[in-house]
Amino acid sequence: MAYNQFELLRQRRFLPYFAVQALGAFNDNVYRQAIIGLLFHLGVDSDQRTLYTNLAPALFILPYFLFSSIAGQFAEKLEKQRLIVITTTMEIGIMTLAGIGFLLGHMPLLLVALFATGMQSTLFGPVKYSILPAVLKPEELTGGNGLVEMGTSLSILAGMIYGGLVFQVAGAWGPEAAAASVVTLAVIGNLVARLIPRVDAGKPDLAIEWNPIPGTIRTWRLTRRTPAVRNAILGVSWFWFVGTVLTAQLPNYAELHLGAAERSTSLYIFGLALFSVGVGTGSLLCEKLSARTVEIGLVPLGALGISAFMLDLYVARSGLAPQAGLDIAGFLAAENGWRIAIDLCGIGFACGLFIVPLFALIQSRTPKDEMARVFAGLNIQNSAFIVAAAVTGLAVQQALGWSIPQVFLALAIANLLVTGWIFTIVPEFAMRFVSWLLVRTLYRLELHGIERHVPDEGPALLVCNHVSYMDALILAASVPRPIRFVMYYRIFQIPVMRWIFRAAGAIPIASPKEDAAMMRRAFDSIDEALARGELVLIFPEGRLTPDGDIQPFKSGVERILERRPVPVVPMALRNMWSSMWSRRSTAAASGRLGRMRVPRRFRAPVSVMAEAPVPGADADAQMLEARVRSLRGDHP
Repeated sequence: MAYNQFELLRQRRFLPYFAVQALGAFNDNVYRQAIIGLLFHLGVDSDQRTLYTNLAPALFILPYFLFSSIAGQFAEKLEKQRLIVITTTMEIGIMTLAGIGFLLGHMPLLLVALFATGMQSTLFGPVKYSILPAVLKPEELTGGNGLVEMGTSLSILAGMIYGGLVFQVAGAWGPEAAAASVVTLAVIGNLVARLIPRVDAGKPDLAIEWNPIPGTIRTWRLTRRTPAVRNAILGVSWFWFVGTVLTAQLPNYAELHLGAAERSTSLYIFGLALFSVGVGTGSLLCEKLSARTVEIGLVPLGALGISAFMLDLYVARSGLAPQAGLDIAGFLAAENGWRIAIDLCGIGFACGLFIVPLFALIQSRTPKDEMARVFAGLNIQNSAFIVAAAVTGLAVQQALGWSIPQVFLALAIANLLVTGWIFTIVPEFAMRFVSWLLVRTLYRLELHGIERHVPDEGPALLVCNHVSYMDALILAASVPRPIRFVMYYRIFQIPVMRWIFRAAGAIPIASPKEDAAMMRRAFDSIDEALARGELVLIFPEGRLTPDGDIQPFKSGVERILERRPVPVVPMALRNMWSSMWSRRSTAAASGRLGRMRVPRRFRAPVSVMAEAPVPGADADAQMLEARVRSLRGDHP
């Protein structure tokens, strides 16, 4: 039976946690929108409303700067279920205080409670994502993160709608309805949190650094250790920058450029709903597109999609709305209405493709005893980018006089430049994108045993049969971790492919007769890579198979293991002999019917098999060859 990521929603290890984080996001936004509703209910003048609506986000985000480092340490030191119960218990107290503020119509008290809500969210933030690798299998990380992002996005949208309507629907009883809503939601969240199974602490002996300044510096430095993680975090923060600029413009954009009726929020909510549904859909689709691996090749695809849809949003309507006073139906019927709606949804969809693999990458490449602190560092950086986005959006409109469509155009161009810079610093993103695009376009890939037998961390030697010129790309697209490939130097030098192999850190090798010095350098590089805890993959046959059969394994694998006896994972490619770019394909193309057979091999089903690791001290070439033959079976 095919795996379905929604099966996680039926399992206790995931469902209560998913519900708690969704309820928390929902309640936060109910509360924040209800404060705005109360301002109108009390008849506060526009100057005071402006003051409160600008002060509220600042008060909510300030605790992220002040307390994220301490929150990350607590999330590392304490058992995670206990910490979630503590934070949701705090939420009950905070929302009780907020309820009193609603009943009394006391804005200073509501702002104090809002600051406390920011503190509670700061404490919950590091555990929100650091818990997932502990409760999910490696192959479930992308799907689990997709569900979390979908749930968060839709909960934020639903909370904003509910909070905005509570005073309109309840009328004179609005304060009572708002107070009852936030307290009830907090109580439900706390009850559900008690259903989460126990999750051990990442580092229970950690000594808490109470001084926030050195603690913040140390926490932020943890995010910089691994280049791929560092730049994934930068990518997440950039996502928040783009999202903040976009959503901050939507209220005025709806009125000025979509034609919304004055003081009506229907088109603004509609635009926000399109974006949120797009984020949720893109997040959920990540698992399908990644074939249940942590596929960072989707990140460039998402980045390109964000800019493409945002550019089209500018082109679709760069000036003011041709009509005013429109409802949703009127907007869609107007010129380019559907096009703008598709663009807003498409931006969100591309954001989902962009953000989910980045979270999964951070989780898969960060040591478990540092993960909560790394996510605390991520929250600090996110907060800085959110503030920068708010200031930048305001500055370019006030100081430079840009229109909102011009802001979107500039953001689309900036997104291409920033993401291009990130991918230049860490070529693995672009390399995985190219390999993902080629492999998913040319083959129907099935993976068996990869998630169980390829270790999540630490060194290992992977050995596999060698059938075609695409083998390395297929294997790179199949294994979540980066692989250092050892390949014949002539294949390494193939145009276009050479850039991909070099970006992946491939190790070229030659026979002693061709270049003895290159061979020595190759074995030294293999040993250095294994000493650093990396995965190294070799094709022990030493060449492409000329007839589809597995050729005898050479002794090079034994030479590697003599120097460093790391675990060896036998792997096998099935059905590659009949696919494109094997030697059979090359030979067939020279025959009379060769061209007629190419389409039949296009999108060929290919399987990648993996078996349990063999201790390096027990492995030899003959034994590994037998295991690979057994894995491949009668599927050349």
